[in-house]
Amino acid sequence: MTRIAFIGLGNMGGGMAANQARARREVMAFDLVAAAVEKAVAAGCRAAGSAAAAVKDADVVITMLPAGQHVRKVYAEDVLPNAQPGALMIDCSTIDVESARAVAAQVKAAGFRFADAPVSGGQAGAEAGTLAFMVGCDEADFPAVEEIIRPMARAVIRAGDHGAGQAAKICNNMVLGASMIAVCEAFALAEKLGLDPERFFEIASNSSGQCWSLTSYCPWPGPVPSAPSNRNYEGGFATAMMLKDLKLAQEAAAKAGAATPLGAQAEGLYALFDRLGGGAKDFSAILELFRGKAP
Repeated sequence: MTRIAFIGLGNMGGGMAANQARARREVMAFDLVAAAVEKAVAAGCRAAGSAAAAVKDADVVITMLPAGQHVRKVYAEDVLPNAQPGALMIDCSTIDVESARAVAAQVKAAGFRFADAPVSGGQAGAEAGTLAFMVGCDEADFPAVEEIIRPMARAVIRAGDHGAGQAAKICNNMVLGASMIAVCEAFALAEKLGLDPERFFEIASNSSGQCWSLTSYCPWPGPVPSAPSNRNYEGGFATAMMLKDLKLAQEAAAKAGAATPLGAQAEGLYALFDRLGGGAKDFSAILELFRGKAP
C-alpha cells in the first residue's frame, strides 16, 4: 500500500487527502488546526503528530500550504530532514514561481524527485476528486506524479519543467478573475437596462459571450444550481484567495516585464471588494459591488 504524507488540510487539502484515502492509500495527515486533522481522520486518514512525523516512512509527500514562505519552511525544516530515500514530493500549493523553483532545486539537490502541481476547481472539485492539476516537473518523473495525483483529479497536465505549473496556474486565474468581473458587469448592466437576468443568461450562454464564468459558475443566482451564488456566495473560491492569485500574477508580470493591464484592474477591484468585507465570500460575489450592494 502506498503511504502518503499529506501536509495542509484546509478547504482544499482536506478533500484532497480524503480522496487519497478513498483510493486505498495510507494517508498520514497533518495540519496545525486540530479540527482539520480530525475531519481528515473521519474521512479515512491517520493523524500525524507533526509534519516531520507524517513524512517519516512516506513513499510520497503532498503539501497544500498557504504561501511560498510556508512551502520553503516546511520542506527545509520538516520534509527533507525526515524523508526516506526515493520519496516523491508534490507541492499543490499556489505560490510564486520563484519559490517553486527554489524548493525544486533544494529537493533535487537532496536527491529527491519534485513536482509543483497547483490545482483548479475549488473546494467542490477538491471534495469530488475533479480538480485540474498543472504540473511542473522533470519529464521522466511525470508518469509517477500523474499516478499519485489521479484520485484527486479530472485532468493532470504537464505544463513544463519546475515552476511551469505555478506559471500556468497564475495565468489561468488571471483569466478567470478578469472574465468573472466582465460577466458580473454585464449582469449588473442588464439589470439596469430592464433585461431579465435569466433571459440574459440564456442569450449570452448561447452567444459569443459564453465562458466558464457564465455557464459553469454563474454569479447570478438561479441559472446554474451548483454555483455559490445560490448559497449566498458561501463556499467555493474565496475572494481573498482570488486576490492572492492576482497579486502573484502581477508580481510575476512585473519581474518578467509583461504588460497585464486587465489583470492589474482585476486585482484592484478584488482588493476593493476584500476591503469592503467580501474577502470570505466566493469571488463571484463581486457582482454585488457592481449592483451597489454591501458584501
